[in-house]
Amino acid sequence: MALDNIEIKWEKGFSGTMTSPNGSIAIGEKENGMDPYHLLFGALASCFYATFLSIAEKKRLAFASSKVEVSGYKQDTGEVRTLQEVFIKLTLVDPSDEAQLEKAALLGTKFCSVHETISKVAKINLEVVFQSE
Repeated sequence: MALDNIEIKWEKGFSGTMTSPNGSIAIGEKENGMDPYHLLFGALASCFYATFLSIAEKKRLAFASSKVEVSGYKQDTGEVRTLQEVFIKLTLVDPSDEAQLEKAALLGTKFCSVHETISKVAKINLEVVFQSE
């Protein structure tokens, strides 16, 4: 059985629409189109955050709001220039327990399957930032 299913209908050149069971998104050169690494970094951010959030909720940890930023760069050499390093920045506003939330974030990286997949080719760095509202 497939893990999930998407379909991309290509129009002209690198311009298309990706459709999943939950919705659609513009791809490539289409207006507001996402590039491949936008999609990959979005998959990493959403998988990491969903995993982190599940852990934080189980530990009854709270925060007012949050933001996840993902960036990275490719290797300069090689026939196929894979990712070399990726940076995840999790910002939490008004945290209930900074130390426990940081532990939850580290566990989020450990149990996120997308993180584990990408970590096979790239070093992934996590930064957790706490802010007051």
